[in-house]
Amino acid sequence: MNARDPYYVIGHKNPDTDSIASAIGYAWLLRERDNLDAVAARAGALNTQSKFALGHFQVESPLLLEDAAPRFAAIAQHIIPLQPDSPLHQAWQQYADYDHPVPIVDKTGLPQGLVTGSSVFGYLSKHLNIAESPFRALIDVPCIQACDPNVPIFNANDRVSDLVDNLLRVRRDYFWVVDADGKYVGICRRADMIKPPKIKVILVDHNEVSQAVNGLEQAELIEVLDHHRIGAISTTMPIAFHVDVIGSCSTLVAERMRMATLIPPPGIAGLLLSGLLSDTLIFKSPTSTFRDQSAANWLARIAFGASGSADAEAKLRRYGEELLMAGADLTGRSTRDLVSSDYKEFEAGRIKFGIAQIEVTSFSTIMSPEQLAKIREALTTQREQHSLEFAGLMVTDIVQNNSLLVLSNEPRQLAQLPFSRRAPGLFEMPGVVSRKKQLLPTLLGLLNG
Repeated sequence: MNARDPYYVIGHKNPDTDSIASAIGYAWLLRERDNLDAVAARAGALNTQSKFALGHFQVESPLLLEDAAPRFAAIAQHIIPLQPDSPLHQAWQQYADYDHPVPIVDKTGLPQGLVTGSSVFGYLSKHLNIAESPFRALIDVPCIQACDPNVPIFNANDRVSDLVDNLLRVRRDYFWVVDADGKYVGICRRADMIKPPKIKVILVDHNEVSQAVNGLEQAELIEVLDHHRIGAISTTMPIAFHVDVIGSCSTLVAERMRMATLIPPPGIAGLLLSGLLSDTLIFKSPTSTFRDQSAANWLARIAFGASGSADAEAKLRRYGEELLMAGADLTGRSTRDLVSSDYKEFEAGRIKFGIAQIEVTSFSTIMSPEQLAKIREALTTQREQHSLEFAGLMVTDIVQNNSLLVLSNEPRQLAQLPFSRRAPGLFEMPGVVSRKKQLLPTLLGLLNG
């Protein structure tokens, strides 16, 4: 590994609190333990609960990275530009010294042209008359007169892969790279476009391509740290791959901190505690283990400055209730948001489906006939937009520890679901709170026959 290259630590799409927290915590650990330039990232918008946790512990939100494919910004070389009225001999000298084209940019930052060997030769061919024209006078003219003004322009945020096929048809070696306002960022070479540098990515809290940041296949996957089932993911080189049977990815990060004898700042400890308590429902989820409780107690002592285990236990439970209540607050949230904020896609055989999950304090707050109709409509839209066989929403009552399951386009394979059918496409699931450990294995078992 090259410690100077950035490593983006990122969770799954539609990130939950554990995904956000483990990305922030693991990036901190990689910086402190391994001296890597690790950057915490997220593959989607923050949900209400994550915003609450970040605000409570005053931790900055991770960088939004919606696509890991190389951008023109990664291959742009910022060469100090000259003004249009700079003398040509200055551009000539800069070209000779550094062996690259000289960008000509106006005072507002807009590209005007490139001074290249070819453009200078073309200019001199038109104006040089050895018998009549002093050479010195020719190279004292403004360099704008001897530049190539027809250089293709690309936005720094454009994906290289989207445009490389068109570029191969253009007989040029250099191109402009500009920002969203069309102002100069740098120039890039044709050779760099053909094989751009890959972004280094470390996945946390998932290991499935369908849930990963877009463009992952064009990135360099370095490591996976997770606590879910093993999904379909492949690499060209061996990588560090760790999946453990545990309640949260934040627990795995905390354990690595303890093994490295590193104590995180209180804010990061508090955020990891938030991810842990959220994923385990304050240890009420069947996914919870003794290791989660041990890590939570350690993190609470750091986050809250607790004096001992009993004090830490009391404070983490009090905070945990506030955290879960924040996540269960549906005020102002659209139906579309409910079916997409904590949404994951899966595949069994040839059947592709998606399941979202929300937490409430009472089913009555969301399951009125009018609201149920809106949820079904939103799920249908979700299914059609993502080309799914079916889509579902798992509504979990965090007070009673029960769930309801709403399905759109229920397939025949799910006729044997071991839950009470309240209505077509609506099931009661007493004692079921974990999508990962309780619902998903049941669905996959039926779909796989």
